[in-house]
Amino acid sequence: MSELNVLGGELEPCGLDPVTGFYRDGNCSCGPEDAGLHAVCAVMTTEFLAHQQRVGNDLSTPRPEWGFPGLTPGDRWCVVAVRWQQAYEDGAAAPVVLASTNQRALEVIPIAMLQENAVDVPGDVSSLET
Repeated sequence: MSELNVLGGELEPCGLDPVTGFYRDGNCSCGPEDAGLHAVCAVMTTEFLAHQQRVGNDLSTPRPEWGFPGLTPGDRWCVVAVRWQQAYEDGAAAPVVLASTNQRALEVIPIAMLQENAVDVPGDVSSLET
């Protein structure tokens, strides 16, 4: 069975350039090995990247030894749910692609926070109602 997104539909790909996801398959899949819960498909912004660097999560610097290219504004990346929520609480939340955000993000983040920062609008907007 495929994983679901926060809207209850099939989890859609988050990003292939660069290739994101805990499993580097382009999806915010969250298997048992993903202790950090890389569930939120976020669109990188200058503000979000700077915030992450300030809190010790440098997403901008390339790390070739890990196959990590470093991110720039506009890149889509599966971020750790707790890190995204921390940025939200600090006023630096990145936009979220709901259709590509794993339903497991809801274990940490209230749906209203994600909806407030959504950049995709589903065909059936009734799913956005709280």
